[in-house]
Amino acid sequence: MKKFSGLHSYLTSHNIVQEKDVITPSLVEFPSLITVHSDRYANAVWTGELDRKEIRRMGLPWSKSLAVRSRLAVQGTINAGLMALQDGLSGNLAGGTHHSMPDHGEGFCVYNDVAVAIRVLQQSMWVNKVLVIDCDVHQGNGTAHIFEHDESVYTFSIHGQNNYPFKKPPSNLDIGLPDKTGDRDYQTALIDALDRIRIEFEPDLVFYLGGIDPLERDHFGRLSLTLSGLRERDRIVLETVKQWNKPITLLLSGGYAPTLNETVTAHAQMFEVAKEMGF
Repeated sequence: MKKFSGLHSYLTSHNIVQEKDVITPSLVEFPSLITVHSDRYANAVWTGELDRKEIRRMGLPWSKSLAVRSRLAVQGTINAGLMALQDGLSGNLAGGTHHSMPDHGEGFCVYNDVAVAIRVLQQSMWVNKVLVIDCDVHQGNGTAHIFEHDESVYTFSIHGQNNYPFKKPPSNLDIGLPDKTGDRDYQTALIDALDRIRIEFEPDLVFYLGGIDPLERDHFGRLSLTLSGLRERDRIVLETVKQWNKPITLLLSGGYAPTLNETVTAHAQMFEVAKEMGF
């Protein structure tokens, strides 16, 4: 959990993000949450009425602070989506909780912030078509499931084929990579996928889940990207979306490097690359 405050400190102290540009979200309202989640589940997270099985499946012990943080993170992603539409690029220094399903959380994910943000922005008529580029090492099963029959949302996930989740609902485009995949093969697969997406779908907004768990030193990753290879991945995504002239929202998603410093440094690269590219 310390990576969130650590990343904020890193980005502001290194002048990658100005403190004046950091906006603190409010708690997301329940009408927004229930555009995706069941009324029962949305409220049970808040009131602490999840049963033992649900808590175990979520992977996190329930506390009021977890419930508060989860609602803040969802509103942060909604805000970031709106800001990207206005400014071209924005980010949430949290978010990317792509395993959460409509009626339960899983994989350290409580609410599905990306799905809620998309629904809220669509219902408010800010966007029609949205692309989710999910580069977390774990397939975005919750997001894939939620939008499986929705032609207005294109879900793309590039992930470790042999990693969690072991049941993977189909995204619009899934690329499952073998264990130990390195920089070159990963980047080639990513470029080919983005070329294909450009032919198939034209979004109004892109959400990018820049998980750092494809790193070789990640505790749960099983792929073999180097830190420089991860940076190139971020550059490829950002450069491609910039060439498309589409707004993009950056989200952290997963990352479990051996130390807090390594985790923060890896997450910061996505924002460093965006600044270097003049977004």
